[in-house]
Amino acid sequence: MSLSTTTAAPAISFTSDNIAGASPTIIEAVAAAAGGSAPPYGADDSTVAVKHKLSRIFEREVDVLLVSTGSAANALCLATLTPPWGSVLCHSDSHINNDECGAPEFFTAGAKLVPMSGNDAKIDPTQLRKAVNRKVGDVHSVQPATLSITQATESGSVYTLDEIHELTRIARAADMRVHMDGARFANAVVSLGCTPAEMTWRAGVDALSLGATKNGAMTADVIVMFDQTSADEAAYRHKRAGQLASKMRFQAAQIVAYLEDDLWLRNARHANMMASRLAQGLNHTPGVGVLGTPQANIVFCQLPPQLINGLLARGYTFYHDRWEPGTTRFVTSFATTTEEIDGLLSSIRRLAG
Repeated sequence: MSLSTTTAAPAISFTSDNIAGASPTIIEAVAAAAGGSAPPYGADDSTVAVKHKLSRIFEREVDVLLVSTGSAANALCLATLTPPWGSVLCHSDSHINNDECGAPEFFTAGAKLVPMSGNDAKIDPTQLRKAVNRKVGDVHSVQPATLSITQATESGSVYTLDEIHELTRIARAADMRVHMDGARFANAVVSLGCTPAEMTWRAGVDALSLGATKNGAMTADVIVMFDQTSADEAAYRHKRAGQLASKMRFQAAQIVAYLEDDLWLRNARHANMMASRLAQGLNHTPGVGVLGTPQANIVFCQLPPQLINGLLARGYTFYHDRWEPGTTRFVTSFATTTEEIDGLLSSIRRLAG
């Protein structure tokens, strides 16, 4: 991955939504949680409130486990759903396949990730139909056990509800479980205009890694278990992985504030709007090609080397050349401003001549 910085000007970063701070409301909630005392290990009122709020949002009883990172959420979900001799079918561009240093394999005690292809970082249903039947019953081979899909995807695309249903039907017919990596779940919800329930358990999803850190929280993500038969196992794995924090109230306070008054959706909607504003501007810039149709808060485009170097010299930071020469990624967040987008576009137009 090529990530360049410069000291020529104050850096304005579009590397990731992880670079943004936290929503003021969430900061205030953490500060409020610091006063007084509360029962430890998730027995506090705020942790209980998270479960109630998410059960209401998902329109059914759910079990929730708070974690400090999205990698922990993904790895523990997959470990709960997948036996050590099983395989996890995922897209080759997925975060679990590329960016988690083997955590899924470690926490599953050796289950194998089987990467698949498909346009826009979405799994191709035709490939999935073949993969779910590959060497089933063969004791010499890992057995297809879990399907993992990412919503929104690493390319900024979003699975439609029909696409999710198609994939989960294939997995269900093969007696497989389904995990959703929802690091940018809120961005996908507002993009589709659907309910969280429609995009998850009603579409056949068993477990969700619900991201919050990229969208306004500090160090808090959530495992949401829709299959309650797996809830006890998930809880033991949660503790064994060192994710059952003694002062859980500080993570819970973040998630309560994140969910109240639809802050999570408002933050995501703003991030998506900033990406759309950027994509529209890039589409009207000669010599710049937007790749695909951005549906969340990620924009991929093709930039000539001199333009990339010119932006770096002006203090912008972003990922480029990771995928192929000239391919550049810009990520917006809840904290991105219209002035920052317009300033970036103005710089690109000047450099493009």
